[in-house]
Amino acid sequence: MRLNKFIAGCGVCSRREADKLIEEGRVSINGEIAGFGALVLDGDTVLVDGKEISLQEEKIVIAYYKPVGVTCTEKDKFAQKTVIEDLGFEKRVTYAGRLDKESEGLLLMTNDGDLINAMMRGASGHEKEYEVTVDKEVTADFIRAMSGGIYLKELDKKTRPCKVKKTGKYSFDIVLTQGLNRQIRRMCDALGFSVKKLKRIRVMSVRLEDYNLKPGEHIVLTKEEVKKLCKDAGL
Repeated sequence: MRLNKFIAGCGVCSRREADKLIEEGRVSINGEIAGFGALVLDGDTVLVDGKEISLQEEKIVIAYYKPVGVTCTEKDKFAQKTVIEDLGFEKRVTYAGRLDKESEGLLLMTNDGDLINAMMRGASGHEKEYEVTVDKEVTADFIRAMSGGIYLKELDKKTRPCKVKKTGKYSFDIVLTQGLNRQIRRMCDALGFSVKKLKRIRVMSVRLEDYNLKPGEHIVLTKEEVKKLCKDAGL
């Protein structure tokens, strides 16, 4: 098995992030620093940051309500609290799609690397829904501009058309099918608006409201829920 797939299958991170670990020299196979394209054979000992990892047999998916102030990272000495620390789950899991530190809401955590990879594949167009509050009145022109896609100069990309619905004088719901860095905040900034509150309420078929979770709480999804999620992700 290719090393990056093995690392993802152990629930450490996505394949893309596994490539970064390998590039940084943080992965070894049988005591030797591993390189790109390395293969893991039966009986090999793989270490990440000096800790042995192994494939997870039982696939777990967790719906977790990430609070504001918690950072989506595996390890960061500058982070006040990471999602792994706040979740405090007994088995090793990682996140499928980030939420920035200032945002809150639904975060799916799992040890299934294939599921993470499938969910994060931008071309698949998987939906993520958010509730947003801004500092100015939400107008028809604002909704029209957000829905049609906005060019983000700092990323040199135009966002995909998306669904946007006004929910209050200063609030709206938005459904994205891509995950650019701080995308909603950047889109609002481009139109002269500042995000005051951002909450993710849905990832594909998983809705935060279905579990009545409070910030910092989590629930393990049922086998039926995981099966549907995997099917929708194309697995």
